[in-house]
Amino acid sequence: MPVHKKIRAYFSPEKKLHTSLKNILGFYPDNISLYKLAFRHSSAAKNIKKGVKDSNERLEFLGDSVIGTVVADYLFKKFPYKDEGFLTKMRSKMVSRAKHNQIAMKLGLNQLIEANNDRFGSKPSSINGDAYEALIGAIYLDKGYKFAQKFILNRIINVHIDMDEVETKEVDFKSKFIEWAQKEKKEFEYETVVDGTTVPDKQFVLNLLVDGEIVGHAQHLSKKRAEQLASEDACKKLDI
Repeated sequence: MPVHKKIRAYFSPEKKLHTSLKNILGFYPDNISLYKLAFRHSSAAKNIKKGVKDSNERLEFLGDSVIGTVVADYLFKKFPYKDEGFLTKMRSKMVSRAKHNQIAMKLGLNQLIEANNDRFGSKPSSINGDAYEALIGAIYLDKGYKFAQKFILNRIINVHIDMDEVETKEVDFKSKFIEWAQKEKKEFEYETVVDGTTVPDKQFVLNLLVDGEIVGHAQHLSKKRAEQLASEDACKKLDI
C-alpha cells in the first residue's frame, strides 16, 4: 500500500469512510466520492438535473453488469464441460437478489448506507444488495475492470460463496418472481390452462401473467412444479 494513499486518507474530510472501506475492501479508494454515491439510496438523494438524482442507481446498473460478466467468465472456465443451461442456472444463483443481499450483510455494507426511512416507512428488502452492486460499480470506475474482477473473485466468490452449495441448491423461482412483482407493484396470476386432474396424461399446463400478458409458460405432472417452471421461464424473459 503506497504511503501517500494512507496519508491522504488520514487527512481527508472523509477519513471515517476511508477507514471503513479499507477495513471492508482491503484497499484505500482513490475517488472517495464514487463510494459515497454508491451508498446513497434514492430516498436520500437530491434531484440534480431533469429528474436525475445523485443516488446509487446508475452505479447499481453498472455494477450489476460487471458482476454478471465476472461470474459468467468464472463459471465458463470452472466448468469447461457443462452446457449453457447449467451455466445459466449457476449464474442466476450466484447473482440473485437474495445472494447479493447476503453478501452485503456479510461485508457490513448495511452500516454505510445513507437512506431516508421516512420516505418508504422501512428499508426495502433489496437496499443492501443494491448497495453491493453499486459498490462494485464504484470499484470498476475507480480502479478498472481487472481490479474489480480480482476483487470479486478473491474477496467475494472465494470467501463468501460456497460453490458446492450453489451447484446443488435449487432456486425458488416462484419466490424470486413474487418478490420482483411486489417490488415493481405488478399484478400477476398463475392461470391454469389445462387441469391435470381432468386429462389422461395428468399434465398441468400453466401460464404466468403479468398485468394480463403471458410472461411464463410450463407444464408438469405436479401443479406446484409447473408454477416453479413457469416462474423460471418468466424470470429469464424478464431478466429478473
